[in-house]
Amino acid sequence: MRIITGSAKGMNLETLEGEITRPTSQRVKEAVFSMLQFDIEGAMVLDLFAGSGQLGLEALSRGAKKATFSDVSRDATDIVIRNAKKARLFEKCRISTCDYKQMIQGIAGKEKYDIVFIDPPYKDGVIADVLELLCKANALNNGAFVVCESGKDDIFENKEELKRKFEIQKQSRYSISYITILRPILED
Repeated sequence: MRIITGSAKGMNLETLEGEITRPTSQRVKEAVFSMLQFDIEGAMVLDLFAGSGQLGLEALSRGAKKATFSDVSRDATDIVIRNAKKARLFEKCRISTCDYKQMIQGIAGKEKYDIVFIDPPYKDGVIADVLELLCKANALNNGAFVVCESGKDDIFENKEELKRKFEIQKQSRYSISYITILRPILED
């Protein structure tokens, strides 16, 4: 796994050993960043379920202003720290070892993001919960992009009220992975 382009182009990233995390494939990452390429410069990024930090670091390499990384695993956040330092992007990072609920509670009413990456273990089925918490926390800037990677196409878990809060910009399937890019619908 490596950074595709930008200031850290070609840098190989360290990843967690074993099956605890499932890194986003290079093909999927390339597709996601080709969709976001004109919206990254100067963006505030939140990388939940960060794993190795590859999505947030890719965004920083491409010109994002700052990135906040969160993962419940201390081993994962230690790797994010090492990868960020190796890529010379550490000063633009905030890295927290906590679960997504704690992270979102911590930013509620204080921070807003332009790009949010949500890539939990597929078996957990928590994307709908994360989306609801992000809305309650008012953590999304106007025009924000929320990139969800999941093992199924219904990331809203049949929650119609939640579905009405987002516009699906794009949804694609890559082998067993579904990538859904959302934008919040602003209330009048």
